[in-house]
Amino acid sequence: MGDMMSYLDWRGDLSFEQSPFNEVDNLILSQLAYVELDGIIPPVGSRRRVTVAQACEVFFRHHTEEEILASKSFIHMSPFILKKMAQTERFKLAKLYNYVNDIDPQKQIQFAAFHVALADGTVYVAFRGTDDTIVGWQEDFNMSFKTVPAQTASVEYLEATIKGRRKNYILGGHSKGGNLAIYAASMSSRRVQNRIAIVYNNDGPGFTKEILAVPGYLAMAERVRSFSPEHSVIGRLLEHDGEFTIVASSAKGILQHDAMTWEVLGNHFVYRDAFTKQSDMLDDTLKKWLSNLNDQQKEEFVDNLFSIMGANGAETITDIANSGIKKLGIILKSFGGVDDATKDVITTLIKLMTTEYHKEYVQPLLEKIIPAKKGNS
Repeated sequence: MGDMMSYLDWRGDLSFEQSPFNEVDNLILSQLAYVELDGIIPPVGSRRRVTVAQACEVFFRHHTEEEILASKSFIHMSPFILKKMAQTERFKLAKLYNYVNDIDPQKQIQFAAFHVALADGTVYVAFRGTDDTIVGWQEDFNMSFKTVPAQTASVEYLEATIKGRRKNYILGGHSKGGNLAIYAASMSSRRVQNRIAIVYNNDGPGFTKEILAVPGYLAMAERVRSFSPEHSVIGRLLEHDGEFTIVASSAKGILQHDAMTWEVLGNHFVYRDAFTKQSDMLDDTLKKWLSNLNDQQKEEFVDNLFSIMGANGAETITDIANSGIKKLGIILKSFGGVDDATKDVITTLIKLMTTEYHKEYVQPLLEKIIPAKKGNS
């Protein structure tokens, strides 16, 4: 079965006039948002534009394929999407502009976005999802009890960059980027909302119940399209209003969050009828645990978790994973006095954030520090 890379091979020669914008195009552009294009895409306020082909040429002039492949982050393949796009008639002349990339641990913000002007007149506003930075993951957890800086920034960004009267804007993102796309559309002015044709959420986390009741959210609900893999974890966090389209993936477990593994057939995804039982069980476990904590308890837990994770200069999840057993042991042992339910959640979170890429030493460590309860196999 194909994926987004093979889609570019098979259908990259088709113009948007021959084959209109579709859900796979959306996923490709949401992945392009992960590429670090600082200094390449013109910033907000500039009248300049660069094409995908031009951005690719400059990026690979400064980065080797070996350097990119050496990264262990789940988003490390995104530059190769840029390279493949630059080789297609469909995307190579698409224009990139209005770039912003703001990462500030002190403000607890990780926010990046830019515009992509396509040949058919459509403008896709791409919001970057959670990258490899610890501050980016902390923002995700903070969403469970408050509006985070990236969400506020997403609204300000739309208000500043959406111009004109045509209803030709599409918003989208993967992971947290999907959440930001929905939040920005929901909280923007009516002037901006009237120009948004559709919002794509690719396995992005949900919102608090309070957000779901906001008039702007309700006004945009019918224009939101949400996609998640059959073993979704990130995309089922918090509360959602509306249905998911469930997508088949070539990966297992949490690795299905990597959109490079989503299966494609023609101009659409390969669909599944339901989430896996494991996804349902994990979703139920996390929601029950969060429901038993008030906002102050959630904030204290998140602050403690990420202050420990960022100790000794670690700035990324990869830093922690590469630091080996000792670092992970410090993180987990620091929560030794908490109840069993919280231990279960901590175990799950550490597994998710270090991912199954490092399973050979993460799993034995978890079993040693947080032993299985009596009666469990």
